[in-house]
Amino acid sequence: MSTDLILRSCSDAVCTLTLNRPEKLNALRTEHFDRLNEHLGWLESQAGTVQCVIIQGAGRSFCAGADLESARSPAPGIPVYKSRTLQRLATLPIPVVAKVHGHCVGGGLELALCADLIIAAADARFRDAHGKFDLVPAWGLTQRLPRRIGASSAKYLMFTGREISGTEAYRIGLVDVVAQADGLDAAAAELARDTCRNSAFTNREVKALMQRGDGRPVAESLADEHYRYPSS
Repeated sequence: MSTDLILRSCSDAVCTLTLNRPEKLNALRTEHFDRLNEHLGWLESQAGTVQCVIIQGAGRSFCAGADLESARSPAPGIPVYKSRTLQRLATLPIPVVAKVHGHCVGGGLELALCADLIIAAADARFRDAHGKFDLVPAWGLTQRLPRRIGASSAKYLMFTGREISGTEAYRIGLVDVVAQADGLDAAAAELARDTCRNSAFTNREVKALMQRGDGRPVAESLADEHYRYPSS
């Protein structure tokens, strides 16, 4: 494809990645993951300079999910390539914000869940569509969604395939900040600015400590925290 499927732009300490397949509502192909891996490699090398990453979609939607033709064909080479790419995004040593408007469906929801924070337009539409196509999530939905909103709410969304608005997603804890559609850009910029005003070192270390502590007994996680910062 001649079109760059993911655009990267940086301003000050904020880097924005834009899914750039608007004519298909940014449905994800294998090539998206190739480009995302390239961008993640660059961002990892800039962890001391870039202090916030925003992921957004061009056109009318954030992401309508996986391109079905691509989804049914395994990526060549590395097993679970797409899932590993999203895990690389989730563990990026920089705070990541998903800015959601329009549709956020299936694989698009799995992508958004890899962000540390999700900001959405009130009229955004969230839905898990795997069951509609006789597919099983393979990019982290069954693990990340219940950890974010609880098992019961996650089952409700996955079992029924029902759609919820950005406002409802905020109510159940899927979204961290909700804004009117015409104010989404400004609200996301403000969220990024506040993140960058915080210590980049603190944000990086807090994210790492939380990731290492996920699923471990509290005593072990506290020991890890105290080991790394014994003077506290």
